[in-house]
Amino acid sequence: MLHQLIGIVGALLVLGAYLALQRGWLTLEQRVYHLMNFVGAGLLAWIAATERQVGLTLVEGAWALLSVPGLLRPQRPQGPSAPPFVR
Repeated sequence: MLHQLIGIVGALLVLGAYLALQRGWLTLEQRVYHLMNFVGAGLLAWIAATERQVGLTLVEGAWALLSVPGLLRPQRPQGPSAPPFVR
């Protein structure tokens, strides 16, 4: 039962991040988008690993790891008076 609940939370986080991006509620520059993907995919990868689902573990583990650069990237200042972002 606990595995099911954790899996549902993970799926809702990943799908919620995607929905929020598509609806314009979040952008790729916002860390919360990448955090939702990282935590959601991490939970799903953990569940898959405990169930010995190698393929799903690989997909979800990679999804979580691919979210890390977005979490580590410097955030752009928000607002109309913010200077342009320079790399």
